[in-house]
Amino acid sequence: MPVEGRRFLAWLISAVLLLVFWQWYVTRFGISPAVFPAPLAVWESLYANMADGTFIWDLAVTMKEVLIGFFSGSSVGFLLALVISEFRPIRTILYPYVIAFQAVPKTAVAPMFLIWFGFGIGSKVALVVSVVFFPVLINTLLGLERTDPDQLEMLKAYCGKRWRIFWRVKLPSAMPPFFAGLEQAIVLAVLAAVVSELLGAVGGIGYRILTFNTNLDLAGQFAALLLLSVTGFVLHAIVRYAGDKVVFWGRAKEGSTN
Repeated sequence: MPVEGRRFLAWLISAVLLLVFWQWYVTRFGISPAVFPAPLAVWESLYANMADGTFIWDLAVTMKEVLIGFFSGSSVGFLLALVISEFRPIRTILYPYVIAFQAVPKTAVAPMFLIWFGFGIGSKVALVVSVVFFPVLINTLLGLERTDPDQLEMLKAYCGKRWRIFWRVKLPSAMPPFFAGLEQAIVLAVLAAVVSELLGAVGGIGYRILTFNTNLDLAGQFAALLLLSVTGFVLHAIVRYAGDKVVFWGRAKEGSTN
């Protein structure tokens, strides 16, 4: 069996054992569903909310916020990394601000975004952009600055044109770190969207979790969290798959060194 198959099988067995123990523990000690629901109760809540369209609508709202913020933040981060790498004076001016703003907890600025952009999609997208931007910017910049110096010198000697050096050497070397940044960013994007919804929203998974909490529906909260976890896992897998296809040379290098 391939390594990936063995890993999946080990994960599946551990998950089944955990669920069996969870169900047995709750049933054996008669724990109230209002305190700690059993897996079957969580599954029933998940099925019911999917069947009546509640979770489907909420997931659509959250996904819209995540995807708009993710593509916007990653695009800006990538382009700014290219500019900073090519123009040193701009790096000298902007990079200290980048580091300073990155140090600010994004949950601290989320209430400000609500004031500035309202309770609609704008405040959610703004928070997602703010958390996606930094890992993409920094990872891409590191990739651009760690270009093989021997390759750079060789291209400078043969053609010397700046744009050719950029396209043939610097940009390809930045792609593996760029996609590594995207893998981090997509998970952070989901987290940021839900946090913003918890602070104030009219829809979305975070809004639904808050509603379940108000109604003391713990099974519903667990179901929403499960849906959120699966969504984040799938999005991360999609980004990683895209990275494997686009920057196969980087993955191959990782595999040869591991």
